[in-house]
Formats: sequence, structure tokens, C-alpha cells
Amino acid sequence: MSQFKLFEFIEKTSLSADSLADLPIAVVLELRRSLLGWYGQSGRDLPWRRSRDAYAIWISEIMLQQTQVKTVLPYYDRWLKTFPTVQLLATADQQAVLKAWQGLGYYARARNLHRAAQVIVLQHDGAFPQSLATAMALPGIGRTTAGGILSAAFNQPLPILDGNVKRVLARLVALPCPPSQSLSFLWQVSRLLLDPQQPRDFNQALMDLGATLCTRHHPACLLCPWRSHCAAYNQNIQLELPMSESRAPLPHKVIGVAVIYNPEGKILIDRRHQTGLLGGLWEFPGGKVEPGESLEACVEREIEEELGIKITVGDRLMVVNHAYTHFKVTLNVYHCQHVSGDPQPLECDEVRWVTLDQIDQYPFPAANLQIIAALKSAA
Repeated sequence: MSQFKLFEFIEKTSLSADSLADLPIAVVLELRRSLLGWYGQSGRDLPWRRSRDAYAIWISEIMLQQTQVKTVLPYYDRWLKTFPTVQLLATADQQAVLKAWQGLGYYARARNLHRAAQVIVLQHDGAFPQSLATAMALPGIGRTTAGGILSAAFNQPLPILDGNVKRVLARLVALPCPPSQSLSFLWQVSRLLLDPQQPRDFNQALMDLGATLCTRHHPACLLCPWRSHCAAYNQNIQLELPMSESRAPLPHKVIGVAVIYNPEGKILIDRRHQTGLLGGLWEFPGGKVEPGESLEACVEREIEEELGIKITVGDRLMVVNHAYTHFKVTLNVYHCQHVSGDPQPLECDEVRWVTLDQIDQYPFPAANLQIIAALKSAA
């Protein structure tokens, strides 16, 4: 039975959670042993892995959602210096939290971290909850994140299923559909393979396998500890898996943006509502161009609708192209002068006149940071 191959088992049975129950324990034990052995030799040395502090591990898990390790590392270090405890995070002003997050994107993560910290302090005496259901009740924490935190901080035997793990498991069993269409089955696989004696290391090893060897475009199969058991490798279809969903082209929004000066040379900025992709961040005001509308007319109209003021639109400062996960934007940015009216937060939470020297105090989306850099360069 030791020579039994997982891909042979999958080929002989229907691909279902029930079939996994019949998987010989020798195969499961071999997969655990080989993965943990590889991890002991090749696992990444990451700062959150040197800690058993649930707060620090929680921060890393949230930052790593849809973000690469190399991007997270400097943010993680700065965050723990700025907010070293959950109590300090809970009592911080949201603008300070968003400023510390600026540049990492997906800003709902930062807003949820702030709210969850307040819940932990008020309802859990400042200790991260150790029950899966209670952890998942916190803002911004789903099943995979909760499992990652609880296994890493408390060595609880809880499975995970992040993007890297989905890819590894989809190849391991030669999943014949996109992972999103078979999540329940993949959770079963992750739970079955998890080493109950070493769940912390096993989950970290599984994520490392996907991040370093079983990569999307150039998997290093010859170095993989699971190569002999991998159905995709043995069928030579690893580059075809996991299967992708068909996606429509990303919507493209053309935006007119105003850098508005008052007679004192201050610039008008506004803070977005709390909801949405960039909620709570500051920005230069503007909006979408309507069909048949010129960019200049768009800027003038949007500013009157959003802020209740009249402006004159001057020269174009720059064009900024930026891609988000679900759409792309082109920002056409214009120098403008305030003519009349007091700015009102008609479609935002707050408006403020600031100097260019003060503007770095406020958290802005990445696309707006390019505008600020251009303004400073021209000053």
C-alpha cells in the first residue's frame, strides 16, 4: 500500500468528498510526512512565524489577503511599531489606521481590523478569541483567515483554503472544474490532509508550497515533495490547472478630477463615505464623465453636484491610469480655481482646505498619491 498513488485513487473513484473517506491512511501519512520534511528544509523565515502572539499573527493574515509577502513585510514591521497592541489599535483614530495602511490597497481590511480590535477589547478582554465561530464573527475574518490565525497562534487543527492552497489541492487531485465550483470538496481535502499533531507547521508548509513551488505559471514540479502523488503532474496537465472561470473584460471608468485652489493657495480635498473599496480615504474630488460630455464640463458639473461650489477649470495637470481588482480607471486631473460658494460634504463625509505641506497627513488612494507627487514636483 505504500506505493499507492493518490492520482490512481482519484482516477478509480468519483471525485467527491465521500470518496476521500476511503483514501488509504498510508497515502495521507506520506503526504503529511513529505510536506513537513520539505518545510523543515525549505520553509520561508517570516517574522510572524517567529511569534505566537495572536495579535501579530492576525495582522499578518489580514495583510496577506490578496497581497504578496514581499509587499507586506515593510508594512507589517511599521504597523507593529505604530500599533504594538490590540488596545492601541482599538483606541487609535481611524484616519491614523488608514494612513498606516496607505499603499496596501483593499482598504476595507484596515477598517475591519480597526473595528475588530474594538470588539476584541470590549467583548473579549483584549484577547483574540480561540473559538472558530467567535473568530469568524469578527469583522473581516472568514473561515480561512480564522483557521490560519488559530492554527498559527494556538496550534489548533483547523484547515485553510487560501488561493495558494486551492491551487496546490486542485493540482494534487486534478480538479476538473474551477476551484470556486468545488469549494466544499477542497475544504474536505484540506481537512483530510491536515496533520492534527502539527497543524501550525502543516498549514504554513501548504501555503509555502503554493507560494514557492506550485506557482501559477511556472510550477517547479521536480522539486515538489508531493510530485509522485500529484494527479496533475502524473497526467502532465499541471499548467492547465487549476481551471479558470471565464471573465468579462474589466469595466473602464473615465474620471474628471479637480485640484481646486482657493485664493490663499490651499487645496480642497474630501473624505469618502465609509462604505466601498476606498471608504474613509481622502481624495481630490471629481466623478465619471457622462456620454458626450467633455472632461472640463464633467469636472465643473461634478464639483457643483458633490460640493456645491463653482469653479473655473484650467490646464490639465496629468492623466493617471490605475487598475483595481474589478475595474480600471483613467483620472484626468485639472488645475481649478474656486470661484464661489462654501464647500459642503454633499456626497462625502468631510471636506477640508489643506496646504501642500499638510497633505501627507491624510490617507489617500494609490492613484491620488501620483497626483500629490506631481503637485510637489511642480511646486
